[in-house]
Amino acid sequence: MTEASTTHEYYPDELIREILKTVRSIALVGASNNPARPSFIVTKYLSERGFKMFPINPGLAGQTIVGLPVHGSLAELPEPVDMVEIFRNSEAAGGITDEALALPTLPKVIWMQLGVRNDAAAARAEARGVRVIMNRCPKIEYGRLSREIGWQGINSRILSSKKPKMAAEGWQKRTIR
Repeated sequence: MTEASTTHEYYPDELIREILKTVRSIALVGASNNPARPSFIVTKYLSERGFKMFPINPGLAGQTIVGLPVHGSLAELPEPVDMVEIFRNSEAAGGITDEALALPTLPKVIWMQLGVRNDAAAARAEARGVRVIMNRCPKIEYGRLSREIGWQGINSRILSSKKPKMAAEGWQKRTIR
């Protein structure tokens, strides 16, 4: 890992792109079944972009979110995941990180949502070889790097003369793959 990524102040686009290109399955801790909640929107968006999503919420276990079964905890996952996304507060991120580190197969990445930062948890995960991203949203990063976000008039800070790649399925979906 580069020094920039270990300080968690800045993540190079290449690192974020590599993570989003290689991760295939994501456990989203703090998933909501309320369509107005950001965690619902992120679950739906990433699922539509080909990620295998596993919503985690003990209060909704056994129900579904965007047609996906909800699990009560990371320990209840039916298979290993590449990434654990934490959609809870910074204090809760410590325990969730420890739960992820207790899984039989470690995730490649622990990703903490916007506004979520826990340096002690990040240090524990990195000591075990797990990449950590904090205070970022994978939906926003995917949209920015694929240039989908530009359709909404948002400056992605990416200039390119290359035509963006369109996803194989769906209407007006771009991909970073």
